[in-house]
Amino acid sequence: FCILSLFCAVLPLTSLSVQTFFFLVLSAGAGGWSPLTSDRYQWLQVDLGERTRITAVATQGRYGSSDWLTSYLLMFSDTGHNWKQYRQEDSIGVNSVVQYKLQQPAVARFLRLLPLDWNPIGRIGLRLEAYGCPYSSDVVSFDGDSSLTFRPSTGPRRTSKQVVSLKFKTQRNSGTLLDAEGQEGLGLAPAGAHLSLMMSHRSTSPSEPRELASLGSLLDDQHWHHVALEQKNVHLNLTVDKHTQEVQLPEEFSLWAVDQMSVGAALNSAIFKKNIQGCLENLLFNNVNLIELTKHRNQQLTVQGNVTFSCAEPVSVAVTFPGPQSFLQLPWTLSSSSRGVSVGFQFRTWNEAGLLLTFDLPQQGGVVWLYLSEARLHLQVHKGGSALNDGQWHSVDLTSRRGRLTVSVDKQEGGVAHAAPSFPVSVSNQVFFGGCPLEDSVQECRNPHGVFQGCMRLLTLDNQPVDLITVQQRLLGNYSQLQMDMCGILDRCSPSHCEHGGRCSQSWTTFHCNCSDGGYSGATCHTVYEQSCEAYKHNGNTSGYFYIDVDGSGPIRPQLVYCNMTDEKTWMVIQHNNTELTKVRPSPGVKQLLVHFDYMSEEEQLLTVIDQSEHCQQELSYLCRKSRLLNTQGRKSTGVPAACGATAWTHSTTATVISRNFIKKLKDSFCS
Repeated sequence: FCILSLFCAVLPLTSLSVQTFFFLVLSAGAGGWSPLTSDRYQWLQVDLGERTRITAVATQGRYGSSDWLTSYLLMFSDTGHNWKQYRQEDSIGVNSVVQYKLQQPAVARFLRLLPLDWNPIGRIGLRLEAYGCPYSSDVVSFDGDSSLTFRPSTGPRRTSKQVVSLKFKTQRNSGTLLDAEGQEGLGLAPAGAHLSLMMSHRSTSPSEPRELASLGSLLDDQHWHHVALEQKNVHLNLTVDKHTQEVQLPEEFSLWAVDQMSVGAALNSAIFKKNIQGCLENLLFNNVNLIELTKHRNQQLTVQGNVTFSCAEPVSVAVTFPGPQSFLQLPWTLSSSSRGVSVGFQFRTWNEAGLLLTFDLPQQGGVVWLYLSEARLHLQVHKGGSALNDGQWHSVDLTSRRGRLTVSVDKQEGGVAHAAPSFPVSVSNQVFFGGCPLEDSVQECRNPHGVFQGCMRLLTLDNQPVDLITVQQRLLGNYSQLQMDMCGILDRCSPSHCEHGGRCSQSWTTFHCNCSDGGYSGATCHTVYEQSCEAYKHNGNTSGYFYIDVDGSGPIRPQLVYCNMTDEKTWMVIQHNNTELTKVRPSPGVKQLLVHFDYMSEEEQLLTVIDQSEHCQQELSYLCRKSRLLNTQGRKSTGVPAACGATAWTHSTTATVISRNFIKKLKDSFCS
């Protein structure tokens, strides 16, 4: 456990002081960081020089002043861009050092602290210390046309467990991570929103791969994601980040029986079509470091294409629109050589509706709105793509050529819509993304479609890219309540909190469970039924039929029972299929009759009911005419024998077994 050895500094109170990359170590001396303006757009950024395993941070107010923070936000990055939010923390006054130990250590080169609240009678003031240790790893980069091929040794098996593990980061939502080939083929790759584990039978039907598991979410965010495949016998665990899914493998498949394993590209295009474009870290096959072997040109590894041992990440600055007052305003002046209007960007969101883009048409007194409604893109008329609120990146291009407005979604893969206004399109000198400023402050922006909550990146105006870092520095355009240089989207449906097979859907701020197919209801398909008849009685109900869910939100389904509510006790009556009178005819040569009872409840439901009950009983009635029971000799028959109404009970077996035991007990007591 190390304290990062950095230096103290007092920052000048200039307009750029909030962006100067210094690290302020806690000290008894004077100093500390205090920006010229105290608002939520300030930050303190630390460059640790190399990727470091950060385990804790400590904060303290500025020395000898009333300047301290009461809460702040931590973010981490490998490159100084594409920040990943850790969490919000609380701080405390000037004379107190508050240390926060990270629950999960963060590996990053850059640390950024954003003040959220501070002493109301002071300013933003801070001294900061970080704790951590050096972090080393082996990294390899693939450009989409490169790969590694590994051929395991054929020596004897040394253990019953096989493990393949790695970390990866990419900006694409498809591309092969691993493809293992033997008698069976096993492939692993991002596929849309998840990581897909596929299997194919190489020798029989290689064109029909089968998906074994799908796990993970938002894997194209250019952050590191941990993946592990752990096999023991026919059980295989797929782990993506913190979540694990177990799958059953054919008995003949073994990772030890793999002839070769490709990293970054598919050996067989029947499983995956595309190669990975991104970086891998710490690629281990049964604790063998494959990247290190590649560096030493081991004969078990073959390199295809341009493989480099560093992670050269593309700089893609995203912006997050988190709330109802978020907007981005950019100046727009068409060049003299421009023949029309051209706007482009990418966005991702969970919401079905929201304004993406708007600008005025001053010569015509009109306005253009590009917005989402019911997860479809709309431009003046309701046309465009569909299912755009899936959390994935979607590209949008809006152009005006020869008197016609055209909007395209996801280029060749999406849809195209056209509008032909009766006037030439000439835009105003401002364009707004995501929303509008307050109505009383700006008149050229109107939004009747609701605000956008999501992320945008790769903005272009007149075919020129927009430098969002310049926007962040307040040197271009205007914005409000944006999270710059990061995409703060969260997947609340991975893993799903919906129980009992409920289907999860989500918006930017919440999730919803569709419970219509499982017989459950509630926010998470948690049962709304009581667990016993006694609970219904306490709620003021009287005798009748009720649904009982004996294990609450557990896997056992609700069952319909009759609740007999008396003053002394409450009985749960479970129906069966044999309530009619049955004539008793002994089988030939055997003085007994065996009757089967099929209960409407499942065995698991019956077992749970019995375990939770104080007393259980099964009643069997005999109606005898002109006959007597063999075990009632000497007693005069009255038409209804003494055995009628006889009961049996147990505390440790199901009602079905009760019936059998009771019948066995009275097998010689039938009417003759």
